[in-house]
Amino acid sequence: MTTSSQGTASRRRQAAPAVLVLEDGRVFRGRAYGAVGETFGEAVFSTGMTGYQETLTDPSYHRQVVVMTAPHVGNTGVNDEDPESQRIWVAGYVVRDPARVPSNWRSRRSLDEELAAQGVVGISGLDTRALTRHLRERGAMRVGIFSGDAVRDDAALLARVQESPQMVGADLSAEVATGEAYVVPAIGEKKFTVAAVDLGIKGMTPHRMAERGAEVHVLPATAALEDVYAVQPDGVFFSNGPGDPATADHAVSLMRGVLERGTPLFGICFGNQILGRALGFGTYKLKYGHRGINQPVQDRTTGKVEVTAHNHGFAVDAPADRVSDTPYGRAEVSHVCLNDDVVEGLRLLDRPAFSVQYHPEAAAGPHDAAYLFDRFVSLMEGQRA
Repeated sequence: MTTSSQGTASRRRQAAPAVLVLEDGRVFRGRAYGAVGETFGEAVFSTGMTGYQETLTDPSYHRQVVVMTAPHVGNTGVNDEDPESQRIWVAGYVVRDPARVPSNWRSRRSLDEELAAQGVVGISGLDTRALTRHLRERGAMRVGIFSGDAVRDDAALLARVQESPQMVGADLSAEVATGEAYVVPAIGEKKFTVAAVDLGIKGMTPHRMAERGAEVHVLPATAALEDVYAVQPDGVFFSNGPGDPATADHAVSLMRGVLERGTPLFGICFGNQILGRALGFGTYKLKYGHRGINQPVQDRTTGKVEVTAHNHGFAVDAPADRVSDTPYGRAEVSHVCLNDDVVEGLRLLDRPAFSVQYHPEAAAGPHDAAYLFDRFVSLMEGQRA
């Protein structure tokens, strides 16, 4: 398709009417953006002003309809270097003012074209500020986006939304994880071997470890303990991922096996929730979650405050005011969110294991938390010594 015909097709799509329907009956009207049709998911909002390509391709957003709070989206187009996985994972995309023409030397196509090519239904031209305030007050909820011929009367569309599955109780990590193990080689001299359990891993994560001399063996979410130790790891990593951690019994059992062996362990995001469960803590669903690249977190081990990238709708229910006894020794809350005191990290005091609830790899920035990969390296060095 020529550039001219692509532009014509894009304008034709964006002229189609579109409707966003929340499960509580609130309706927003706009224009089609991306593919024309219908989609369902959990409505969440992201506060990041940059990095939309990394957001779209983050497997943690599987079955979520992402509302962008920044009013202008798509200005830098889409390139072939920034995706965090092989495809777009969001169930739908909501923007206020999409860029008419992308402008960036790395851009290869417009965001609208990329969404349409991958069948991602979106909507533009609606009041995303009002929608975000509604979600903050009422909480994340099921939503449907309908455009073109999929638009019907509001009552019929609401019924469709209310029939769609909820995020609570959703077991999704195996749907986004790799089906086959693969290796990301160390950059420069190989110093360590890491077994990374893919629960929805982002491409930048093994790269950050490879930069530090780790050869990373990325394993499927269904991997057994024997598969993990078959690579003779110096450390084991549990990745981010989508869904309700209360359903992740296999990952919890696998992590307990690693803890019993005393191998250095690091988990992020979903991996933090898995560590919480492995230690005997519960998890719960946040009202609207943390999503974006500007969340303030304090590392309680140093007192340092860092600006961090988040994408989670569940959290660990662990006491932040004391050290807890667990089957694997003493544990403490190592990081907290300064906005709402949500647990953002755990660490064991008697075994080499820790986790954080956010994304220290942060391809789109900020990079305040990159030191956590160095902390993981230090655990592996200490264990080897």
